[in-house]
Amino acid sequence: MKRVGLTAYGHVEAGVERSAAQRIGCIGLVLVASAMVLAADGGAATLESSASAPTAAADYGQFCAKCHDGGADRSPTLAALKLLSAERVRATLTNGTMAVHGAGLSPTRISALAGFVSGAEPAPATAADRRCASNGPEMTDAMSRPHWNGWGAGGDQRRYQPAAMAGLSAADVPKLALAWAFGFPDSVRAYAQPTVVGGRIFVGSANGQVYALDARSGCTHWAFAAKAAVRTAVSVGQGRRGWTAYFGDQQGHAYGVDALSGELVWMTRADSHPTAIITGAPLLIDDMLLVPVSSREEAASANPAYSCCTFRGSVVALEPQTGRRLWQAFTIADAPQPVRRNEHGQQLYGPSGASIWSSPTADPDRHLLYVTTGNNYSDPASAGADAVVALRLDSGARVWTHQATADDATTVACSFQAPGSGNCPQANGPDLDFGASAMLLMAATGRRALIAGQKSGVVHALDPDRNGALLWQTRVGAGGKLGGVQWGMAADDRHVYVAVSDARISPAAPGAPGAQPTPFGISLRLDPNAGGGLLALKIETGEVVWKAPHPGCHARPGCSPAQSAAVTAIAGAVFSGGLDGHLRAYASDSGRMLWDVDTQRSYTTVNGVAARGGSLDGPGAVVVGGMLYVNSGYAIFGGMPGNVLLAFSVDGK
Repeated sequence: MKRVGLTAYGHVEAGVERSAAQRIGCIGLVLVASAMVLAADGGAATLESSASAPTAAADYGQFCAKCHDGGADRSPTLAALKLLSAERVRATLTNGTMAVHGAGLSPTRISALAGFVSGAEPAPATAADRRCASNGPEMTDAMSRPHWNGWGAGGDQRRYQPAAMAGLSAADVPKLALAWAFGFPDSVRAYAQPTVVGGRIFVGSANGQVYALDARSGCTHWAFAAKAAVRTAVSVGQGRRGWTAYFGDQQGHAYGVDALSGELVWMTRADSHPTAIITGAPLLIDDMLLVPVSSREEAASANPAYSCCTFRGSVVALEPQTGRRLWQAFTIADAPQPVRRNEHGQQLYGPSGASIWSSPTADPDRHLLYVTTGNNYSDPASAGADAVVALRLDSGARVWTHQATADDATTVACSFQAPGSGNCPQANGPDLDFGASAMLLMAATGRRALIAGQKSGVVHALDPDRNGALLWQTRVGAGGKLGGVQWGMAADDRHVYVAVSDARISPAAPGAPGAQPTPFGISLRLDPNAGGGLLALKIETGEVVWKAPHPGCHARPGCSPAQSAAVTAIAGAVFSGGLDGHLRAYASDSGRMLWDVDTQRSYTTVNGVAARGGSLDGPGAVVVGGMLYVNSGYAIFGGMPGNVLLAFSVDGK
């Protein structure tokens, strides 16, 4: 997803609808400047420093305000940035994504600017202040006890928790109440889905810390400092070294960390490309750790001085015990070659792109691995983009490809440049990539189906036993850059449950509810009437069984009815989060609403960190052993930021 900054670069957030983007002019460049917390190297632009010594407020006004006070759809507001410490801001301006924009500032000016942005408040409490009294139970029988491991609770990526693991029935759902909250310090986003194994919660954060918490109380067993933000779900496995937690960061590093102590076992750069990142959870299967690789190059392209584009999406197979690379399989068969020079004299390359934003899907019966891919970044377009690709588990060799949308080459540069100019490819495609994992399901007829949802608003069912032949297609939404299926569906034995985003950003009258002013003479807002809805489809045919419309947005800034977060199902109930900050549960047989909780508020946390909930997007709810866990505050394109992990139980006990 085109997650910029606190989100990441790729699949979802391509920016403003093109008509609005043309009126705004340089909105694409604004998007590049919005990456305030993602720790990774940037492009080649350099800010000019003045001969005088301006105040920090003046530097903020010159270099930051256009994005953070100007309504750029992925730029945290100054108020949101005050959740960060001065050191966090300084590190981002010197070594992180914003280093490219802070390169012309002296260390003294950067430190002053960091203090201004953060408000120079004392550093927030850390998880170390609320350590558990003991190391918790042993993990010898962890996989026989209730757990949710990785992104989809299994290699089939169904996001379904059976009754024995859930410990929660549909009748219990209306009685769910908050048991505790954990605040992510020094963070303005909560965007990593928790994993629960062995009575512990493993969860990454935008502050680069990965935490192991007690699943019942939320106290902290350990905290591990990664080199960059961690938005992947964690996968846990047992090997010769004992129990290990595996995850990736926003600089493309994959990690193996001792699950009991939090000590580093190994770290490997999955891909050497400077813009490579890891957004999908690594999948552990057959003594291989399968790591999907995505990229922020699509956003870097907005700088016309950037020589675009050379990244290719891939899966990297690592040895779980050591991190040693076993094989790498690219989504685009041909390496990029010189294509043309842009008007700034920069050499352009292609084909490129086809990032893998989500966790792979395993098919042990056929010894295959399935990945879904994003759009191309440059001409020429390739068959591996906007596709479902089958790879051999033992070697990564490609077996078949099913492309859903052809000729979809686009970048953020296309938001403000004409096709064929700058770094906007001539194809200038609709940006309808896959950002969600495919699900491998068994229909009641005994036929298997590989089902994938696309930003186009179409759900595709393929036959994994006939080289990906199409079984059925069902349109569930209007689709678009922010449309259709964003993060993931869920399925039980009968139905596929599909949440629809279809978010829209549009011009708004100044002062209108949710309107954000821009420096370009117009205001923008998330349309409070566009998007949302949850549907149930028959696995066999794709027929719509029921549709539950969104109940309506609320009059609060950044609100949208879009239901972009991944869906989660248990027996009798389906959970879906929305950009309006609500987590809702629906009856799986009818779509009747069972439960509705508004997470957008302030919380007293178990670790003493000031925390607030916000939009629900990206990761879905996780249900384990009678508890439901969800992150609140993944704000994108003008949504509501937050920094809290919430734990619910029956009656809050």
